[in-house]
Amino acid sequence: MDFHLVPRGEDRNYTGFLTKTIVYSSTLIVFLASLGLTISSIIVPKWLSYHSDRPSFHYSYGLHRRCSSLTDICESFPQREDCHAEDRYFCSMWRSVGFLMSFAVVLQGMSLVTYLIVLSGGKRLRESGWKILSTLIILSAVVQAASMSIVAYLFDNEDRFFVGWQLDESWIYCTVSWCVSLFCAGALILAAHSLPSEGGYELIPDHS
Repeated sequence: MDFHLVPRGEDRNYTGFLTKTIVYSSTLIVFLASLGLTISSIIVPKWLSYHSDRPSFHYSYGLHRRCSSLTDICESFPQREDCHAEDRYFCSMWRSVGFLMSFAVVLQGMSLVTYLIVLSGGKRLRESGWKILSTLIILSAVVQAASMSIVAYLFDNEDRFFVGWQLDESWIYCTVSWCVSLFCAGALILAAHSLPSEGGYELIPDHS
């Protein structure tokens, strides 16, 4: 019995195309939420906060600003006077977190562009684009995880953060963001290895 290569049916091609498009589109929506959380963690000045009820008082550190309820203003942080003597280490680490989070946004922006290119491209991009896309997303997640870890380390080891200080909502935004990013990357990798190809050829027997 002989076999011949023939193109697969159009219905199977369409199913493969539709499935992969759904995966890319759905993870893109989730990834946009992750990007929004990353930007929020940078903008909202609440990585570390101190709350006091008596007297009522609130103080918080953001990546680039610190805020006090006593003055009702937020000022740039860290400033030059915050980086002297023993505070140099804290200042350097805090600025590193700010740089890493900005770099994470750049990586996520590149991931977003890659998403759009893959979705607007043809079969070849849908079949292989997940490799670059998942790599960029994982890198952004690693950078954010490093930022989160540095802040948690400073919270545990810096004397300025005594009883009453806590990791606040911006830190949570960052943590949720990189977890969601890893979910998106995992979904793309799983789909690439488990879903059928969009098209190609298959063997059929020749009964002649």
